[in-house]
Amino acid sequence: MVSIVSTVAYLGLDARAVEVQVQLIPGVPAFNVVGLADKAVAESRERVRGAIAAMGLALPPKRITVNLSPADLPKEGSHFDLPIALALLAAMGVVDAEMLADYVVVGELGLDARIAPSPGVLLAAIHAAGEGKNLICPAAQGSEAAWTGQIEVLAPADLLSLINHFKGHGLLAQPAPGEVEDHAHGPDLAQVKGQETAKRALEIAAAGGHNLLMVGPPGAGKSLMASCLPGILPPLDSAEALEVSMVQSVAGTLQGGRLTRTRPFRSPHHSASMAALTGGGVKVKPGEVSLAHMGVLFLDELPEFQRAVLDSLRQPLETGTVSVARANAHVTFPARVQLVAAMNPCRCGHLGDASLACARAPKCAADYQTKVSGPLLDRIDLHVEVQAVSAADLVLPPPSEGSAEVAARVAAARAVQQARFADDGIRTNAGAEGAVLDRTCTPDDPGRALLAQAAEAMRMSARGYTRVLRVARTIADLGGSDVVRRVHVAEALSYRRRAPTN
Repeated sequence: MVSIVSTVAYLGLDARAVEVQVQLIPGVPAFNVVGLADKAVAESRERVRGAIAAMGLALPPKRITVNLSPADLPKEGSHFDLPIALALLAAMGVVDAEMLADYVVVGELGLDARIAPSPGVLLAAIHAAGEGKNLICPAAQGSEAAWTGQIEVLAPADLLSLINHFKGHGLLAQPAPGEVEDHAHGPDLAQVKGQETAKRALEIAAAGGHNLLMVGPPGAGKSLMASCLPGILPPLDSAEALEVSMVQSVAGTLQGGRLTRTRPFRSPHHSASMAALTGGGVKVKPGEVSLAHMGVLFLDELPEFQRAVLDSLRQPLETGTVSVARANAHVTFPARVQLVAAMNPCRCGHLGDASLACARAPKCAADYQTKVSGPLLDRIDLHVEVQAVSAADLVLPPPSEGSAEVAARVAAARAVQQARFADDGIRTNAGAEGAVLDRTCTPDDPGRALLAQAAEAMRMSARGYTRVLRVARTIADLGGSDVVRRVHVAEALSYRRRAPTN
């Protein structure tokens, strides 16, 4: 007889159905796990043996074979412990196998039979709901799984309490969904002295979901303004919060089943590797660009990143996804992010200041800025020069307008875009392309003439041309204009980086 328990294997944000099949046959006692299992899964036999022994039970003196089907699907992670243990207990007659048929099971076992958290429970719950089954998961993640709202969730603290539930000795209560955290605001724009042009560019970026690059000397406030961006972005809606939580679940960073309305803000150090930024590793995990999905990816000291690492962002910025290819798997993670970058104009940071600039200028600046490839810069919609803050700016009182006032204008512009793109599956102007771009972002005749003239003079690429159209549409939305006019195109062009001359 073969006992079967359902579980899942994770490939990106996709949960694939896996059957744990256990057979006890006469022969020399052994405990084998087959089915393309990684080291963590192979080690589960020792954790399962210890957990069963902790309950006062002994494994039968038979040959135990555990098959993870389908055999050609890679199995990674410790969440296979609990389904293997339950399938084995069913084969031993301790648990009724028919009762387990209605459940998808995930969880890591300790040697004392406690059930420990494991990444990806939210994905397993969504998969179980799609299959018409219920879920068994660790107690610490019951509130995470309960967000599906469509299935029965059993969240035992240990293996013994789960067995008692099935025997009717102590029924487990349905866990409640985790709390929804309020929208956190972070630093306020009222803390920024001066920098009106940069703050205007930040507002445009927030309103249209555009990428932004700030170039200026050290101490000008670039990092502070970037950290203010989540506070002026609208909170995540329910669908977006679920997408963000799915990424956090598979990464193992979703704590206590709490969903958040605040958009992610990730700021990796410039020493980050390509795998850290785009995802990968021996066990493929989402990188910073995926952990920032639906939020902001801030790259400070942009030229200090390895060039190959930066160029790996070019495809995710265009498609909103990142694909990690390995010999045994091809995994895709979502990566619809708003890129905000900051850099000094040169290595010393004081280009243009006669009293502080080094003697190697302007060659120093040219060498430093060319560390960032042209194709990546072409994908950044807004380029703004951030000037040094003067002493006169520092002694001024705080600005009368802070993040709350800017956030209100951003929310109004986003509402206009949501209505405009309701039938197109697009969230913001930054996602408009093709026929949608022509229908919604085409300027009036004077605006078209100016854009055509500027495209020729600035040697603008086709990508740069369309990005100017999107930014101009956002500027018009902020101004309450249904038509993209010449003045909107002119402001959008002022934020565009000029191509270098020969």
